[in-house]
Amino acid sequence: MKPKILIVDDEKSIQKLLDLALGAGGYATLQATTAKEGLLYALNHLPNLILLDLTLPDMDGKDFLKQLREWSTIPVIILSSRDNEETKIALLEGGADDYVTKPFSTGELLARIKATLRRFETENCTSAILESENLTLDINNHTIHLDGNELKSTPKEFELLKLFMKHKGKVLTYNWLLKEVWGVGYQQEVHYLRIFINQLRQKIEPNPSRPTRIRTETGIGYRFIG
Repeated sequence: MKPKILIVDDEKSIQKLLDLALGAGGYATLQATTAKEGLLYALNHLPNLILLDLTLPDMDGKDFLKQLREWSTIPVIILSSRDNEETKIALLEGGADDYVTKPFSTGELLARIKATLRRFETENCTSAILESENLTLDINNHTIHLDGNELKSTPKEFELLKLFMKHKGKVLTYNWLLKEVWGVGYQQEVHYLRIFINQLRQKIEPNPSRPTRIRTETGIGYRFIG
């Protein structure tokens, strides 16, 4: 059975473009032009993923996301022409899984969809072993191996890498990472995060001065590529 993707967007041209691209990519589509209709489709059809525009005729996409997250963990990728950091941060911290700015290439979008669905499956897997290419993290034994060799890590480095590997491909904001690793009250201590990210890069990046595994999303946070 083809994975189902719900498109919530009131622009007919975008609906048609996405329907064609997703169909060619092996997905089945559902289409909603209002937030109310989209929430109803999400409830009745349980799609594998939702593509959500922020500017809807009856409700802002932020409110759609808030209502959806009250009962569902369905992955959501935002599609929007809004490109300011504050909006991206608010949506990612509000439960969005990724954010793609319009105009976008269908190739990039399909890659983001594939990565998000794969990550969602991994997050819902009970395995205590996280793997990404030549990197392995054992949650129970609290060990990290690179190319089969064990790496020494501090508790904070281990927790950071665990979060990155669990949410591979997803933008993790500074505030979220600080709250998850250091706790409530540390959300403004971005310098802590930068120090430990630099230490992690020294250990897992082929070239730490040109990181390819842990990428900086300027002004927002970091994305673990793998």
